[in-house]
Amino acid sequence: MVTSHSRLATGLLLTLAAMTAGIMSPAARAADLKTSWKFDFSGKAADGATAVKPGDLYSAANGFGFEPGAAVKVANGAIAADKPFFFSAAVPEGNYRVKVTLGGADASDTTIKAELRRLMVEHVHTDAGKPQTVSFIVNVRTPAIVGGGQVKLKAPRESVNEAWAWDERITLEFSNSHPVVSAISIEKVDVPTVYILGDSTSCDQSGEPFCSWGQMFTNFFKDDIAIANHGESGESVGSANGAGRFKKILAQIKPGDYFITQFGHNDMKGTPVATYQAGLESWIDQIKAKGGIPIIVTPMNRHTFQGNVVTNSLQGFPDAARAAAKAKGAALIDLNAMSKTLYEALGPDGSEAFFEHPAGPNPKYDGTHHSPYGAYELAKCIVQGVKDDKLDLAKHIVDDFKDFDPAKPDKEADFHVPPTPRVAKETPLGN
Repeated sequence: MVTSHSRLATGLLLTLAAMTAGIMSPAARAADLKTSWKFDFSGKAADGATAVKPGDLYSAANGFGFEPGAAVKVANGAIAADKPFFFSAAVPEGNYRVKVTLGGADASDTTIKAELRRLMVEHVHTDAGKPQTVSFIVNVRTPAIVGGGQVKLKAPRESVNEAWAWDERITLEFSNSHPVVSAISIEKVDVPTVYILGDSTSCDQSGEPFCSWGQMFTNFFKDDIAIANHGESGESVGSANGAGRFKKILAQIKPGDYFITQFGHNDMKGTPVATYQAGLESWIDQIKAKGGIPIIVTPMNRHTFQGNVVTNSLQGFPDAARAAAKAKGAALIDLNAMSKTLYEALGPDGSEAFFEHPAGPNPKYDGTHHSPYGAYELAKCIVQGVKDDKLDLAKHIVDDFKDFDPAKPDKEADFHVPPTPRVAKETPLGN
């Protein structure tokens, strides 16, 4: 049996090999892909849309379809399911406005994630006969760097387990108690982009129980801005340069775009503080030179308590991030301070819920990597930081976002984002 993981990985590796060998350039490959799609799930092809049937699995020839394992059926003019399913459409790199019509003749309860578990629509309930259309922006990226070169992907972590973060397609995950989808449209758009570059605490984690604030951040922004998360597990400022991750962002960023970076957890294991700070300052200068808006985020605390007080395990790195932002006039979001307040609000025992807990009779956590609930709360800290700094980015925050006080976190019992049916095959790099 060919799994979605292996198919995706094989396709990605073959594409990379062809590009590297000079057989096919990124531009030539992109020219073969559509930049807009309309799908109809009623069994018809309404308004020129492509009709999709339950048995239509994704293929390169068609350029769209369900990922293997989708247990869907047509019910009263829509696709319905009682467990999560994935649907993909091939597109070249870029930003896409995705519109999904939820519900129809039947009632529905749906949550939508994109690519590697990026939360797009937290939960929508529709009553029978009252469908609702939701809209959001999905960023699609490939390893190719504008002007030449490629991001050096970690194999097999990125080339296999995280292939959905790098392939030429949009993959949508539909979940909750009864997801119902009647139509999807996808259109390439030119909107401002927020580029995120960080480590395992902010990157797209491939599976449960690990999650990052970057994967929840997308939920809090309107469909007029894109979030492009270029972070990766185990990275530092130096290794992000060496792998071409910053180079890729710099080649794409345009005036009015944002660059949010959060490092420190891995840097502290071998990089001098002064070198770390100089690296951040260099990035700030380069982003500003391209007309981008840099935002420095201090690294969040680990779960390191002494009594009821969180102790600093990050040495001088949070201060160095603060100093870099001040020296170069960049915006600063002090997640280090906010996370200390957040963790202490629930105490050493209660705050364990913010961190990953693998299943089993004796669940453990490493005190660095977060659960979906913890990632959600940290994302709200970042969004609140955008508001507190009065950044222009704040105008893109969803209208129903309520001011968040880290001293008063949401209750875990009130967190209802369903888990993705993808379990991580390996733990995040770094700690």
